[in-house]
Amino acid sequence: MMNSRIAAIDVGNDSLKGIFGKMDAEVNIPNVIARDIEDRPIIGIEELDTQDPLDGIHIRVHSPALKDNNAIYRVGNLATKSNNSTELDPGSSKSEEDQTLVMLFASIALDAARNDLFKKNNNVIEANYTLGTGLPLREVKEGKDVGYRSRLLGSVHQVEFLVTPRYQGIKVNIKFDEVKVYPEGFAAFINLVMDNNANIINKDLIDKRILIQDIGGLSTDIAVIKDRKVDDDKAQGFNLGVSESLELIREEIRSRHGIELDSRRDVVEIITKKNDRNHIMVKGSRTSVHDIVDRIMLELAKKQYRHLRNMWQKNSQTEICYFIGGGSSVLKEYIKTLNNNLDGYNIDFFEDEKESIWMMANAYYKLIADFSRKNEKQQQVQKDEQKLAKTK
Repeated sequence: MMNSRIAAIDVGNDSLKGIFGKMDAEVNIPNVIARDIEDRPIIGIEELDTQDPLDGIHIRVHSPALKDNNAIYRVGNLATKSNNSTELDPGSSKSEEDQTLVMLFASIALDAARNDLFKKNNNVIEANYTLGTGLPLREVKEGKDVGYRSRLLGSVHQVEFLVTPRYQGIKVNIKFDEVKVYPEGFAAFINLVMDNNANIINKDLIDKRILIQDIGGLSTDIAVIKDRKVDDDKAQGFNLGVSESLELIREEIRSRHGIELDSRRDVVEIITKKNDRNHIMVKGSRTSVHDIVDRIMLELAKKQYRHLRNMWQKNSQTEICYFIGGGSSVLKEYIKTLNNNLDGYNIDFFEDEKESIWMMANAYYKLIADFSRKNEKQQQVQKDEQKLAKTK
């Protein structure tokens, strides 16, 4: 059997984070796509093969898993420059959107194209992957993970690079040997207590009763952990993320200052950057948008805090709540202020923003790598037993 490469992929509402192989490659792509009717024209600098492929992902995707098969897309940074780009809408299900799969296939095809690990014939790469990914708790509770997994397994998914720097003309046939779909809250817990070799690293935490509030772009999951596992009955998912608020900020900046921001990602950068936070350039002069950001974000933080309060009341023996996810890093200061002024719960954030944002991808990596190791061991045992049987 051809070697299978590990892919751990978190298709976040803001961006896709992927970790590949033996953690030897990673990718971060804005979760934005734009449909293309025809091959896009190549303009000047884009002809250079020195350009980063990540800035020019232009692909045709062929897969029976897609509702809209054989379509051409601009993906990530390139899509943000299009006037018909789409980001996932509030209320949509991650497992049922073509956009989730287009992002997933694009990231894997990029990894396959930049490695010489797989067989390549006439610019066609045959790529085998073992995939670990996840879905919001709400979708797993509704059983949507089963259909999502089966759409990925058992088919060949082809990504053809069109006008993409370095990879133009390459086709990648993706096959999955195994696909594991984890609930996002459980994955976060695994990441807190386990290292990359599946050893327990956080003994204090393992037997505590904890909440994990994962604030994403479109949804919020609150996982309830006790006795070392997620209490599925008590865990809850809400259709409340930061995307709508980011969109409101973007709208208000447009109407008040006449400034057009490409995507929600641009709004996040304005809110979280270290220097000149909550400032934009208007006609070359530095302008504060603090009042817009504070008003809209505080409103969202209050709603998130209400969810925390309700969950804590239902699980009164909770010892700590961890806030994770891209939304948490944006709302951190607002939630802390509310908590200090109101109930004073024992809450914690990850000071390292990268750690919080990459938490899901890291967790899927730990889980799928552990599965892969055990699987290889099992196969080796079977081979050894067969050899032994032949010698008898």
